[in-house]
Amino acid sequence: MKPKIYIDGSEGTTGLRIFERLGSRSDIEILTIDPALRKDADERRKLINQSDITFLCLPDAAAKEAVTLVEKDSVRIIDASTAHRVNPDWAYGFPELSAAHREAIVTGKRIANPGCHATGFISLVYPLVAAGILPKETVAACFSLTGYSGGGKKMIAQYSDESRDPALDSPRLYGLTHSHKHLPEMKTVCGLNNAPLFTPIVADYYAGMLVSVPLAASQLKGVSSLTQLHECYASHYAGQKMIRVMPLSAQADVGGFLASNSCAMWDGLEVFVTGNDERMMVCARFDNLGKGASGAAVQSMNLMLGCDEATGLNI
Repeated sequence: MKPKIYIDGSEGTTGLRIFERLGSRSDIEILTIDPALRKDADERRKLINQSDITFLCLPDAAAKEAVTLVEKDSVRIIDASTAHRVNPDWAYGFPELSAAHREAIVTGKRIANPGCHATGFISLVYPLVAAGILPKETVAACFSLTGYSGGGKKMIAQYSDESRDPALDSPRLYGLTHSHKHLPEMKTVCGLNNAPLFTPIVADYYAGMLVSVPLAASQLKGVSSLTQLHECYASHYAGQKMIRVMPLSAQADVGGFLASNSCAMWDGLEVFVTGNDERMMVCARFDNLGKGASGAAVQSMNLMLGCDEATGLNI
């Protein structure tokens, strides 16, 4: 019997992209809701409890409510909202971080899907903290450039409007109060004592994300060169299908620039180590709707079902 999959919130950007990745698969059965009943709690309850795995692509409050609709112990949940990402009772859906993270997804019943900005930051900082290279008391800086699709349907409509505000022609900083919803996740998952100094930036292109973390050699322990830092990432992510540690020369191959939209429509993540032996910059490049959202959720589902983690993904 094929596993039954339900997407609660399939009309949103993340839900639609998950459906796109699953729609052509013959190894699963997709449960669909009558569009007129998509907010009907009883109908949603029925479909959630008919499923083997339900994706929650909902606002935080609605995601928490959806969990209360689960009546069968066999139902497994992948939550794409922020609601459960620092809840110790939920597995964190980033299997490349460690063998323990991967096993928790494989065996877990409640999986919290990482946030997009957080995915980039954690991919860069977690390996350094775990190896004792970056002290836990570090107050890390982080810049994250994203396409406007990360803002959901409302922001997509704003940028697609022919009469839009000219301010949208320029990259725009946001999260100016330093209370962005990804901060608890970035701090907790990396094991840091302090939340990072995080600057998100949205620009006039649809999809793609480039997250950068500057580092001074004086901050690091046991690493005294760019080559050694690169070796740390290469070792940590060795053998991973979804994460590529790019050669040290990679940025030179594109004229010294890193474009933030180069991984759009791809479901993996690239790590770059740039700079020199004193002043370093590590960067993660991926699709904010891919490894930063829907692609990561489908990867977790694949692991939960025991199939190849890249099934149905663009890798």
